[in-house]
Amino acid sequence: MAPSPGAPRPTGRHAAKAAAPIAAPPTFTTPLEEAAKISRVSEDGHVFVIIDGTEHPVGQYPDATAEEALAYFVRKHDEVVSSLMLLEQRVVAKAPSSDMNKTLDHLAATVAERAMVGDIPALEARIASARAAVAELVAVERKAGEELRATELAAREAIVAEAEALAALDPTTVQWKQGSNRMNDLFDAWKAAQKSGVRLGRSTEDSLWKRFRGARTTFDRHRRAYFSQLDATNAEAKSAKEALIARAEELSRSTDWGATAGEYRRLMDEWKASKRASRKDDDALWARFRAAQDVFFEARSSANAAIDEEFGANLIVKEALLLEAKALLPIKDLATAKRLLDSIRDRWESAGKVPRADMQRVESSLRQVEDAVRSAEDDQWRRSNPETKARSNSMLTQLEDAIAGLEDDLAKAKAKGVESKIKAAQEALDARRLWLETLQKSSADFQ
Repeated sequence: MAPSPGAPRPTGRHAAKAAAPIAAPPTFTTPLEEAAKISRVSEDGHVFVIIDGTEHPVGQYPDATAEEALAYFVRKHDEVVSSLMLLEQRVVAKAPSSDMNKTLDHLAATVAERAMVGDIPALEARIASARAAVAELVAVERKAGEELRATELAAREAIVAEAEALAALDPTTVQWKQGSNRMNDLFDAWKAAQKSGVRLGRSTEDSLWKRFRGARTTFDRHRRAYFSQLDATNAEAKSAKEALIARAEELSRSTDWGATAGEYRRLMDEWKASKRASRKDDDALWARFRAAQDVFFEARSSANAAIDEEFGANLIVKEALLLEAKALLPIKDLATAKRLLDSIRDRWESAGKVPRADMQRVESSLRQVEDAVRSAEDDQWRRSNPETKARSNSMLTQLEDAIAGLEDDLAKAKAKGVESKIKAAQEALDARRLWLETLQKSSADFQ
């Protein structure tokens, strides 16, 4: 149940601390000889006090000596002075001033009755001075109280503002565990401040409490709505994943290894794309989904192991055929190599399948030998191609004619003795001769 903001509270850590006990001052005593100077006692026991040269009746103390009568009324004066001294000491010690003016009023009224013997004017002046000192103390206390209330108000405002900020957050972004713990901490801080903090006034406290209570209500409403939606989402995700599990369990007994493995891959893609259920449900659902897959893939592995064992003998045959094929390299007699490779291929096909793990390795090794034979065959065709030979011979003839012309140009240049023309003709001739030599070597390959 929410606390009542205006409920009375004991003074606490935010309120002014009670002053330490103050030792009573020594009891004030007026010497009788001094009192006799400002008083008179009649024979019938009436006592008068003299103030500014005027006698004022104080009272009667019958059936007693003059000294006893005077002492009685002097004690009344000294009692007032002693009370005033204690109050002055409390002011100096900055004790709480709540009852000081009341005490001064009582002392002033007592002095005004003139029912005592003593320096009345001095006592009245002292009371007036004490009243001024108390007024200063009250002002200091009032200022400290206002500062304390301002500090307390700021602390309460901070609690309310943080609660309102939590309530204003987008529910989809809130870390609800941390947020709820923080809201509870704020509520505890509010209760502690209400119990031990200074009073802020009922209207202020009611207003702050209304804001704080509203923020908590909004936060709780958002939290309930979020978790309600989360429960619905989790239920939907759980239902979708249970449907995937049912399909996975139906496929787990299939022996159509290739097609079923592809279907499991599609199921896995759907699983990854689906929403998450609650952590507890999601972990359990995943375990069931994996278990269904494991049944299928373990059965496939067992079947493949049996096949691999059956194909192990075929692997031995193909390993021997690979040794025969590799012995054909490098190729020296193309016709013989082709004939032997054809024989190896026939026996290769007859040998049958090998274990899956070795299939790519042995096929790749045989393919290397086949590629080498095919390359040798292409090279031989290139060298024996009549069209290529004709083009080569034509180019040779053209180069030989060009060289003959350049030789004539060189001879003419030398006859004229022009060094620049001799150099140019010689460089052109050397280039054509180098080209001719290269072409002749290439042509020899086609013979």
